[in-house]
Parts: sequence; C-alpha cells; structure tokens
Amino acid sequence: MLERGNSYSYRSSRRYVPTTALQPASSTDINLILHRNLVRILIFSLVKHLMIRTFRTLSRKNISTIMTTTMKAAVIYQAGGPEVFKIEQLPIPTPNPGQVLIQVKAFGLNRSELFTRQGHSPGVKFPRVLGIEATGIVASCPGNEFSKGDVVVSAMGGMGRDFDGGYAEYTCVSATNVQVIKTELPWEVLGAMPEMLQTSWGALFKALRLCQGERLLIRGGTSSIGLAAAAIARNRGAFVVSTSRRADREAFLKESGANEVLVDDGTVAGKIGEKFDRVLELIGTTTLKDSLMCVKEGGSVCMAGIVGNKWTFDEFSPMEAIPMAVNLTTYSGGPDEFMATPLEELAKQVKEGKLKIQVGKVFKLDEIVEAHRVMEENSAGGKIVVLT
Repeated sequence: MLERGNSYSYRSSRRYVPTTALQPASSTDINLILHRNLVRILIFSLVKHLMIRTFRTLSRKNISTIMTTTMKAAVIYQAGGPEVFKIEQLPIPTPNPGQVLIQVKAFGLNRSELFTRQGHSPGVKFPRVLGIEATGIVASCPGNEFSKGDVVVSAMGGMGRDFDGGYAEYTCVSATNVQVIKTELPWEVLGAMPEMLQTSWGALFKALRLCQGERLLIRGGTSSIGLAAAAIARNRGAFVVSTSRRADREAFLKESGANEVLVDDGTVAGKIGEKFDRVLELIGTTTLKDSLMCVKEGGSVCMAGIVGNKWTFDEFSPMEAIPMAVNLTTYSGGPDEFMATPLEELAKQVKEGKLKIQVGKVFKLDEIVEAHRVMEENSAGGKIVVLT
C-alpha cells in the first residue's frame, strides 16, 4: 500500500522510483557537476599529452639507436664503370684500442680510387668501400689519443684498399694515421685537402727538394694536385710553369699560381727555352720521356701521377731516355709522409688567403656515381669533394 504524499513513476525496469529523484537539480549541484566534468577533461588531456610525448621520445630513441648502429656507404662488389657503386646501410665499425672512429663529413676523390674501381688494383678484394682519405670529427677513440669532437683528417695507411675507407658516413682508422686540424674552414674545402696537399707537398719538398728561386715545370697543371702544387711552389718562391692541353686554361692556371703556361700537345721540350731545375710529372708514362728532356744537369723529374691513364711504357730504355746527370724519382706517399705533411699550417694559409686551393665540384654521397663520371672525364676544374 502506498503512503500518501509520495508519488511514484513506473520505469521499464519495473522498479518504482520516487519522482523526487527526477526533479531538477539546484544551481549548486549543477556547478559541482560542471566542475567535476572539467576536472575530468583536464586530467584526460594531460594524460593524453604525456602519452603522446612519451611515445615521441621513445620513437626518437629508437631512431637514434638505428642511426648510431648503421651508416650509409658506397659499396662496390666488382670492378667496372661508375655505375658499380651501390649505396647501402652497413654496420658502423667498432674501434679497438689504437684506432679512431671518424664520423666522415667530407672526402676528396682520387685517381687511385678510379683505378681500383676499374680493376687495376689486384690486391684489393671486393666487396669494398673505397676512399683513401677522410675528413670529419672523432666519434670514438678507445685509447684516448684524441677527444670526441676533434676535427681530424686521415689518408693512406690501407684505407679503401686493405679495409673499408672514406666513402661512408663513418670509417675506422689507426690513431697513428690521424691529424687534428683546428680550423673553421667549411667541409667542402677541408675535405679537398688531405691527399691533395700530402701529394703536392711531398712531391715538391721530399722527392724534388724544391728550393726558393728554382724553375719548376708542372706537367698536368690542371689536375687537382697540379693546381695545389703550383700554389704551394709559388708561395715558396719558385718560378712555376704549368702545362695544359687547352690554351683557354691559361688565365685559370695563372690565377692558381702559375707564372707561365705552356700548351701541352705531348711534347714541350722544344718549346721551353731555358731548362728547368725540377719537373713534376703528373700525366705519367705518356709524357715522361719528354719531361726528362726538359731538365738541366743536376735537376730532377718526379713522377707522381698518371692522369694520362697509362700505367706502363711500351718501350723504355733508361740509358737512352734519362739524360746524363738528370735524376728520375717518384712519389706516392704513405702514412709516414701523410703525418709529416703540415696540414694544419696549410689550412691556416688557406683560411688567411695565402694559399689558394681549387675545389672543382661538390657532390653528396648519394651522387657518387656521377662524381666518378666527372673524375673520369677530367672535367671538374679542381678537386672533387663529396659531402656525407
């Protein structure tokens, strides 16, 4: 029996509920409900924000882990044309005590790498990451010979031949074959320097023993080493004559350091007038005999390049080809010669504008195929540099 004064509504659940429960709430109750809902919304938004932030942080860490364990590299599996290069992801090498892991920022291209790619280096086993030089920063050095973050350069010592070299984002080399260079030069300039200046400096002063006031002939003057050698020799007070197959390169060669320019059709001995104290032979076997005829008694010829792409003589008789009292020597350089090259001092001269080096074309690592094509065509107009 229902008590008087109470009314009930009938719900589908067949339960009787007092109608007072359905009466409108007071303003205080409404404010309380709104406050609680607002708090719930704020808490939900905060939790959502924290979850998204945590997810992004974890994603970055995962990506970072991937980036610090693998690297991009240009690999060749067989000899051939420029197209044999394959851009791949490889494990970053782990340095042992006595080694340095370099994060490569730039590297220069060299003719020896072209010859290796073509199959003219039988001692090199494929697959291989080429590159006989590298410029970058120290990523790891277990023996503490260098500090992390040091700007360093390395060249020779088996790089790109006995072990994977500089055509990669990282390379691992002996600590005894690394120089620190304190400089603010951009990577495309610094990357042009190691092998180019090592060869130029070594050929001029270790092999030829060039002195102030001497006359120097550079065969292959428009090559990167020829351009660097002209600038270095001119700074040392030598009189420099550079050769080129093209007459329109005269202004360019003089701008790079040459006092005079000779158009080289393969024979210049009959055009020189006064003979030279020293000759730097960069074209190679195709012009060496003629270069030997350009030197005065007591002078020297140094063969330090093979721009002519011919490794051997068809015929060579030393008794006939080498004039009396003329010296013939060579220069290729190695780890000792690289470490003896004053690269930091030369970098300082470049920075101050006292030494001009010619950077030809600059490529990215992904463009290594095109970079090698340009080197093969001899069309760069200076040192080819690749940035990673």
